[in-house]
Amino acid sequence: MNSFRVIVTALCCVVVVFGGLPFSSNAQLDPYFYGKTCPKLHSIAFKVLRKVAKTDPRMPASIIRLHFHDCFVQGCDASVLLNNTATIVSEQDAFPNINSLRGLDVINQIKTKVEKACPNRVSCADILTLASGISSVLTGGPGWEVPLGRRDSLTANQSLANQNLPGPNFSLDRLKSAFAAQGLNTVDLVALSGAHTFGRARCLFILDRLYNFNNTGKPDPTLDTTYLQQLRNQCPQNGTGNNRVNFDPTTPDTLDKNFYNNLQGKKGLLQSDQELFSTPGADTISIVNSFANSQNVFFQNFINSMIKMGNIDVLTGKKGEIRKQCNFINKKSSELDLGIVASAESMEGDMVSSI
Repeated sequence: MNSFRVIVTALCCVVVVFGGLPFSSNAQLDPYFYGKTCPKLHSIAFKVLRKVAKTDPRMPASIIRLHFHDCFVQGCDASVLLNNTATIVSEQDAFPNINSLRGLDVINQIKTKVEKACPNRVSCADILTLASGISSVLTGGPGWEVPLGRRDSLTANQSLANQNLPGPNFSLDRLKSAFAAQGLNTVDLVALSGAHTFGRARCLFILDRLYNFNNTGKPDPTLDTTYLQQLRNQCPQNGTGNNRVNFDPTTPDTLDKNFYNNLQGKKGLLQSDQELFSTPGADTISIVNSFANSQNVFFQNFINSMIKMGNIDVLTGKKGEIRKQCNFINKKSSELDLGIVASAESMEGDMVSSI
């Protein structure tokens, strides 16, 4: 744990180029919230995630995506982790999530170990947020002291998930609107999109770009022609659409600035990604160029935006609860054996939403 704290401390001591680094927009959140009540929290989460990442290098990207999909729906409250019950309609079955979310079982693994070490202390919302920060470190990205003190929601909102989560074919205007609705600005949009520097997407979500963009019968003109042919080889027109393609063809499992270099070279995998650079006159172009020119600048702003996103509409104080099991509210989870409940997820799922 000491070595991990050194890494995090060193990486978080930076000056953000596009704005000050807010450790928390909510005064009740504190990186040392569990310093006395659960001092082993960070080391427990780190050990679980490090072990999983060794056998599944895609998992860190999936954890960060899971965090994003949680925060964009009624705030960072672990609502995305809730399974269907008689009273809860799970967000996991929303269109951007169905058969695509990964990492729920990993969060459950961490929760199980944390409950043994410090029962009824640490929320699932905090575990997911912390796991996202650790996932960045494990893949070569920056680390930061994650503000903690969130509590878990008592419900989910599938309709809001369908409404709020941006899609892979969104225009730049629609992306900006989706982020603005969460209190996130254009710099946040570009910085958080950088999470597409690792992970994979199914061919299903790019087939139109490759063969029939906007019903023209032609490919998306913003795609590099060599890259287009590579993608067509991986994603045949009459295929099932289930083949998986790396977001970054050069360093697919590393969090780095290559995403932005790819956009400059017309090699953004999703339409919504390439929109950041190829929309004529867009204010996002200069931000992409800045991040492409300096990995340090990207990392600084990624930290800033991840903390900002992690503070969206958090529950603190006496709001919500501290779930005993992440997939069920306490009234239900008290009837279950924590050690044998498995999350309902598709381990072969891949990224669907824009981020």
